[in-house]
Amino acid sequence: MTDHNPLLEDTALPAFSRIRPEHVLPAIDAIIADDRAAIAAIAAPGTPRDFAHVMLAQERLEQRLARAWAPVSHLHSVADTPALREVYGPADEKLTDYALEQGQNRELYAAVKAVAEAPDFGALERPQRALVEHALRDFRLSGVALEEPARSRFREIGVELSKLATEFSNAVLDATDAWREPIADESQLAGIPESGRAVLRQYAKEQDLDGWLVTLKQPSVQAVMTYADDRALRERVYRAYQTRASDQGPNAGQFDNSARIEKIVALRHEAAQLLGFANAAEESLATKMAGSPDEVLAFLHDLVARAKPVAERELAELRAFAADELGIPDLEAWDTAYASEKLRLKHYALDEEQLKPYFPLPAVIDGLWAITHKLYGITLALREGVDTWHPDVRYYDAKDADGRVFAGVYVDLYARNGKRGGAWMDVCRARFDDGAAKQLPVAYLTCNFAPPTEDRPALLTHDDVLTLFHEFGHTLHHLLTRIALPAIGGIEGVEWDAVELPSQFMENFGWNREALDLFARHWQTGAKLPEELFQRMLAARHYHAGMFLVRQLEFGLFDFTLHLGYDPARGARALEVLDAVRKEVAVIIPPAWHRFPHAFTHVFAGGYAAGYYSYLWAELLSADAFSAFEEAAKTSGSVIDAPTGTRFRREFLSIGASRPALESFIAFRGRKPEPEALLASYGLTG
Repeated sequence: MTDHNPLLEDTALPAFSRIRPEHVLPAIDAIIADDRAAIAAIAAPGTPRDFAHVMLAQERLEQRLARAWAPVSHLHSVADTPALREVYGPADEKLTDYALEQGQNRELYAAVKAVAEAPDFGALERPQRALVEHALRDFRLSGVALEEPARSRFREIGVELSKLATEFSNAVLDATDAWREPIADESQLAGIPESGRAVLRQYAKEQDLDGWLVTLKQPSVQAVMTYADDRALRERVYRAYQTRASDQGPNAGQFDNSARIEKIVALRHEAAQLLGFANAAEESLATKMAGSPDEVLAFLHDLVARAKPVAERELAELRAFAADELGIPDLEAWDTAYASEKLRLKHYALDEEQLKPYFPLPAVIDGLWAITHKLYGITLALREGVDTWHPDVRYYDAKDADGRVFAGVYVDLYARNGKRGGAWMDVCRARFDDGAAKQLPVAYLTCNFAPPTEDRPALLTHDDVLTLFHEFGHTLHHLLTRIALPAIGGIEGVEWDAVELPSQFMENFGWNREALDLFARHWQTGAKLPEELFQRMLAARHYHAGMFLVRQLEFGLFDFTLHLGYDPARGARALEVLDAVRKEVAVIIPPAWHRFPHAFTHVFAGGYAAGYYSYLWAELLSADAFSAFEEAAKTSGSVIDAPTGTRFRREFLSIGASRPALESFIAFRGRKPEPEALLASYGLTG
C-alpha cells in the first residue's frame, strides 16, 4: 500500500498533489492496526523498562501517525471539499477513539510508570524526564484510573466531542460560504475605498458575476463594516455575519450550532467529573500555568475593573460624535466600526487606507524575514518546486547562521472558498531524533488576507501586519525548538496560557520604527513610511484600547464561566451566561438576535475551551518579555537586539515544554513577570 498511498510514505514533506480522499481511511486503519501491535509489544512484560524501549518507541509511533494525519487535517482547513469532509469526520473519530484507548492502556501506563520509578530516572536529561512526567499526567487525564463503566463512558464522550467539534467547524464554514450579496450599483459601495472595492470585484469575477460581490469572508466584512456609508448594507452584513450557524439571521436553522453547543458543554462537564474534577474549567487548568479557577477569575475581573471605565468614556465620546457629526443618533452595533474609523480619522488624521500602500504583502514578508534574521541569525529562503495544495502557497527553508537547513514553513496567506477563516499556525512535521533517523520541524502559516488584484499586489492593513507577525511568532516557536522529542518540543505540551507568548511578542515589532523601516515602503514609489504618518500611528495605537480589551474580557469570561458554572439540571444556557457576562463587562450590548457563541470556533471546535483567557494571560508575559528588548535598546541602540534575541531563543523559544513555562520566562527575564507591562501595552497605566 505504501507504493500507492502517499499518506503511508515516510517523506520529508507531504505529497499534497497526490493525496486523495480515498487514501485517508485506509491509511488511518493501517497505521492504527500497526500501532496496536507495536504498543502491545512495548507494554509486554519482557520489554525493558527504560526510556529508549518505552518512551522513544512511542514517540516513533506517534510520528508515523502524525506524518499521515497532519496533511489531512490541514487540507480539511484550507482546501475543504465534500469528498474530503466525508472521510475526515470518520477518520478523526477513529483517531480520537484510538488515542483514548491508549490513554487508558494500563499495561502501557505501568511501563511508563516503571521508567519514572527506575533508580536511574534522575540521571536522565531534563527533557527526557519531562516527557515521562507529561505522559503520566496525560494518562490520568485520559481516565487510566477509571473503572467500568466509567472507562468506556469516558472514551465514548471523547469520540462524541471530536465529532461535534468537526460538525461545529463545518457548520461555521458552510454558513460563511452560503451568504453573499451581489452589488450591481457601485453607489451602494460609497465610502468603501478602492482597495476594498477591488476585493469585492475580484470575488464577483471568481463567481463569473458582473459588478461586485459582498461575502462573509473577513476582507469583505472588514471593508463593509468599517467604510460603507450605506447603513442598511452594514446592517445586513452584520446580521448575516453575527448569526452564522445559528437559529437566527438570513440562513436561520440551516447550519444551526445551538444543539451542538449544548451537547459539547454537557459532555465536557461529564468527562471532567468522571476524572474527579468539579467541572471542565477546573480540569482545563491541569495543563495551564494558572493554579485555580479563582486565580483566573481574579485576573480577569481585575482587568475589567481597570478597562471598563476607560471603555465607557470611549463609547460616550463615540456616541456623541456619531450623533453630532454622522447623523446617527442611535448608535447600533453595525455602526460602531464605521463611526470608530471616522472618529479616528478626526482625532489622528489616520486612515488605514493611508497605511495600506506602505504594506504590500511581498515587502512585509521580506521585512519579517529580515527582523527574524537580525534577532536570531536565521534566514528564510524560498524553495521552488515544493508540492503544495494551492498555487498561492509558498515554501521556505529555515537556515541557521552556518547555512544549514534546520526547518521549513508553508505560507498560505489569501482568503478563498473552502478555507476556514482566521489565521493560525499548525504543525506539519515535528523535530524528532530517535537515534536512527532525524526529522526536521515544518510548520503551516495560514492567514486570510485580501488577495492581489490585476493591477496591484495584496496590500495589508496594519492590523493584518500584526496578524502575520503574531502567527509567525507561533511558527518560530515550532521551528526553533532544539527539543527532539515531539510531545514536548516546539509548541507541544507548553502550558496553554503561555503558548501565546511568542506570537504576541512578535506583534511589538509591527509598532517599532526600526523594524518598520525594513519593509514599510510604498508599493509604487518605494518611499519609506513617512515619519509624520508613523507618529500618527503611535498616537492612535491605544485608540479605543478600553473597548477592545473589554471585548476580549467578554470572550474570556464567557468561555470560562460557561464551563465553570455548568449545571446539568439547567443545561449550558450559553446565551444566558453571555448576557450575564455582558452586563458586567460589555459597554456595547448587541441585538437580542446576535449569536456570537455559534461561531466561536476557538472554544467549541478548537483547543481553547475554558482557556480563551490565555490570550490575555500570555499577553502579560509577552509585554514583559518585549520590555527586555526595550531595555537592551538603551545600550545597543536597537530594539532588534541580537544578544537579547539569542537569549530569548535559548531560554524560551527553543526549550519547548521540557521545563515549566514560568521557569523559562524567569531564565530569560531574570525574574517573575510583572503585570504593569500588560497595562502599559494597552495605555492603561496611570
